[in-house]
Amino acid sequence: MITYEFPVNERIRTLLRLEDLYDRMAYFAGREHALDHHAALMVMFEIMEVASRADLKSDLLQELERQRQTLEALRDNPQISEEALDMVLSDIEHTHARLLENTGKFAQHLRENEWLMSIKQRSGIPGGVCEFDLPSYHYWQQQPLAQRRTALTQWLGPMMPIKEGVDIVLRILRNSAKSFPLVARTGAFQQMSGGKTVQLLTVSVVEDLPYVPELSANKYAINVRFVTPASQSERPRQCELDVDFTLSFCNL
Repeated sequence: MITYEFPVNERIRTLLRLEDLYDRMAYFAGREHALDHHAALMVMFEIMEVASRADLKSDLLQELERQRQTLEALRDNPQISEEALDMVLSDIEHTHARLLENTGKFAQHLRENEWLMSIKQRSGIPGGVCEFDLPSYHYWQQQPLAQRRTALTQWLGPMMPIKEGVDIVLRILRNSAKSFPLVARTGAFQQMSGGKTVQLLTVSVVEDLPYVPELSANKYAINVRFVTPASQSERPRQCELDVDFTLSFCNL
């Protein structure tokens, strides 16, 4: 199955973007070539920009505290595993404390590094980080693998509490999913929302389906349309067949 996630509000869009960026950062930082570490640094700059919203940290702190109170109320529930509950609460408390320890603006340590900021500034220019533009950066890329990895780890370290908070909130959000098997007649499906709010919708289809879902949602209706993937030769067109899919509703 392939699952497509559709955030319904900007808050969840930001969390999903950060999740994707942190995953890419980990992938490139874990590789060995200097070009991989260049890609990791570019992603780090993206994380800095996306996560610099003034209220992101406070949003995460408030949400973690709200989830902690909600989960604490589940104690002594025979349908809830005490061990699993303790693990989740421990993660929440640990991450909450780490976020509180980080004072000041997000990624301020990067902004105060003139060398890194010169790379960031040049990276906005196509081809702007060639060795003749930034000789010192070229020198850094030629350093031993261990030295480059150590630098990346030091730069990313203060940014990790945000990642931990994002991971916990998204895990709780996804675990709240209520799923329903549905059929899109001739590739289209509509369901009235009845004024109910939802934060994340997911559409799951078989992986060999040659169509992709397009989704729009508001407090009045949810619309799903299956279309052919865009290509160089033709514009997307709506599916003319009935499509079986699973629609999941996720709310914190």
